[in-house]
Amino acid sequence: MISVCASEADHAVVREFFELFKTPWKFHVAGAHAKILLCASREVPADAASLVIIFSGETIPFDQTASGNGESKTEPGLFQHEDIEMPIYGRRLLDQSSQKIIFRRSQGNGKTSVRVGFNLFSEIRHLLTAGQPAEFAAVPTLERHITFLRNLIVSHGLPLVEIPPRPAGHEFIACLTHDVDHVGIRNHKFDHTMFGFLYRATFGSVMDVARGKKTFGQFAANWLAVLKLPFVHLGLAKDFWCQFDRYIALENGAASTFFVIPKKGETGLDANGHRPAKRAASYAAADLKDILRGLEKNGKEIGVHGLDAWRDAAAGREEKKIISELAGATEYGVRMHWLYFGAQSYAELEKAGFTYDSTVGYNDTVGYRAGTTQVFKPLTTKNLLELPMHVMDTALFYPSYLNLSPKQAEEKTRPLIADAVQFGGALTVNWHDRSIAPERLWDGTYRWLLDEFKTHGAWFATASQTVGWFQKRRAATFEATAAGQIKIKSAGDAENLPALRVRIFEQNAAGGKFVEKLLGDGEEICLAA
Repeated sequence: MISVCASEADHAVVREFFELFKTPWKFHVAGAHAKILLCASREVPADAASLVIIFSGETIPFDQTASGNGESKTEPGLFQHEDIEMPIYGRRLLDQSSQKIIFRRSQGNGKTSVRVGFNLFSEIRHLLTAGQPAEFAAVPTLERHITFLRNLIVSHGLPLVEIPPRPAGHEFIACLTHDVDHVGIRNHKFDHTMFGFLYRATFGSVMDVARGKKTFGQFAANWLAVLKLPFVHLGLAKDFWCQFDRYIALENGAASTFFVIPKKGETGLDANGHRPAKRAASYAAADLKDILRGLEKNGKEIGVHGLDAWRDAAAGREEKKIISELAGATEYGVRMHWLYFGAQSYAELEKAGFTYDSTVGYNDTVGYRAGTTQVFKPLTTKNLLELPMHVMDTALFYPSYLNLSPKQAEEKTRPLIADAVQFGGALTVNWHDRSIAPERLWDGTYRWLLDEFKTHGAWFATASQTVGWFQKRRAATFEATAAGQIKIKSAGDAENLPALRVRIFEQNAAGGKFVEKLLGDGEEICLAA
C-alpha cells in the first residue's frame, strides 16, 4: 500500500488522483510502516519504506544531502524519463548542468529514494482545473503521470495491484455523442444558416474538390441538395438535414447519446453578458418528442444541450425538466452549447441535478484538455462527474480550426485511438446531427471511426453507461486485513455493466509482467499485501 504525505491543501487532489490510478493507498501516519512512501511536502518523513518517492518543484531540505545543485523555474517545460515525455505546467526543479527536470536515485539504510523535480499533485490539479493548452492537446498527460509512477514502483521490484480503467472484455470505451444543433434545413429560410449552406454547398464544394477535401460524388450530392431545397421547403421532398434514422443505421446497434437543446430561439448569455444571435436554435426540444422516443427505442440516450445551465443552476433545472418530460431517463447529463463553461460551472451543474457533464474539450482541435481518457470528479463537486470530450467533427474540418481533409482527419485521430488501447478509459466523440448530411458530408470519417473502434475492441456505451462504469470502478474498495492481505471489493449490482479487472504485479515482476482477475458485482478478492 502506498503511503502519501502531502499538504492538506492537496488532499482533495490526492484522493482524485488515486481514483484515477485505482490502487491501494492511505495518507501518511507517522510511525506506520509502508513499502512505498510518496512525499509531496517540504519535509520528508524519516519512517522506513522500501521506496521513497519525493515530488517537488522547489529545493527542499532533503536536497541538501543530495549530490548536485538544482534550479527552480516557473515556466512550463518537458519531463523526460526513459520512454515517457510529458509537459510540466507548474514549478520545476532543474539540474543546473543539464537544465533537465531532476530525476535522481539514491540508496542507503536499506531503502531507495527517488527525487523528482516537480509536484505531482500540483500537476494533477492543473490538469483537472485549468487544463492543457492546444499545444499539448495530443498528450494524455495525466495517464502518463500514472504510467510513470506505476513503472517506478514496479521497476524497483515492489508488488502493485490496481483496477485499470478498462472494462472486462474490451480494450476501452467508445462513447459516441451527437450535439443536435439543427434538426432540419426547413427551419431556416432567409438567415445566416441558410446562406452559409448555399455558399458552402456550391462555391465551397468547388474549392473543396480542388483542395482534395471532397470527392466529385460529394460535390454532386451538394449541388443536388441545393436543387432539392425549394421542394424541401414546400414539403415535397425529405429534409436532408434530418439524419436521426441514418445515424441509427450507421451505428448498427452501437450505443450513442444525443444532446438536445431545450428551447427554440434562446441564445443564452455568454461570459461577457452578451446574447450572440447565432447561438439560438431553430427548434424546440418539444418539436422532437416522437423522434426522441424513437431514438430511445433504438438504444440511444437523450442528454441536455444546455444554454444557460453552465452559469445558473435554476436555468439548468429548467432545461433538464424540459428534456426529462420528453425522454424516458431518470438521470441526465449535459453538454453546454458552444462549450460555454466557467469556474463556477461545475457547482451550478451539480446544483441543477445533473449526473455528469461532458463539456470539457476543445473547440479548435482534438485531444485531451484535462490530460486524461478517464471520467473524473471535478475538485469542487460532491457527486457530479466529468466525461471529457476528445474528438469533435467541426474541430477537424472547419476552415477556421484544423481544416483537414478526411485522410488527414484519420491520421490526426489515429493516435488517440492508440492511446485508448494503451491506457484504457473512454474516447468521447462528438459528431453533430447534420454532419453526415449535405453540405458537410463527413459521414465517411464517422464510418471510419466506427470501424476502428470495432477493430480495436471498444465497448460502445452511452454517456450515462460510460459514467456509470466509472462510478462502479470508483465504488470498488481496498482494505488492509488483520491477516496482512489486501481485500478488494466491488459494489453491488451495476445494471449489467462490464466487470472490473484487477491487475496484479507480483514482487520482482519480470519486465513488468502482470496477471489479471475479473471482479464481478459484489465479489471480493484477497491478495497478499
